[in-house]
Amino acid sequence: MTLGEHRGHLSYKGLVYPWHCDHMGHMNVMWYVSKFDEAVWAFFMTIGLTPDYLKAHDHGMAALEQKISYHREAVAGDLLEIYVRPLEVSNKTIRLFQEMIDVPSGEVAATNVSVAVHLDKIARKGIALPDDVREAALALI
Repeated sequence: MTLGEHRGHLSYKGLVYPWHCDHMGHMNVMWYVSKFDEAVWAFFMTIGLTPDYLKAHDHGMAALEQKISYHREAVAGDLLEIYVRPLEVSNKTIRLFQEMIDVPSGEVAATNVSVAVHLDKIARKGIALPDDVREAALALI
């Protein structure tokens, strides 16, 4: 099993830029949230929740909760990867684990556990995930 298979699906790779850092010299919390968000949307695409699908059906995904744990400060110049794997898939929701890794050191910079709901954007309520999406997500647990 490779590192990526163990950690989950590689869904983000990017740098910490100086403008991501606050007056204390480390990446500000808003950028952790942003990078985790980018990673989760890339992951959704791999299981079939593509922009084309969402637009064609007036569906969307919305975060219900998030818990970020910070393990190591990220600073300007750090190369980060985020791995995503589903922990639980229900009829309407997906609970995900994300791990942000500092690439050169291999250290965990932060983790995020979140729950997202599949929704009807017109009715503004949660709806069942498509069978193929649910099956694709379940296969990755």
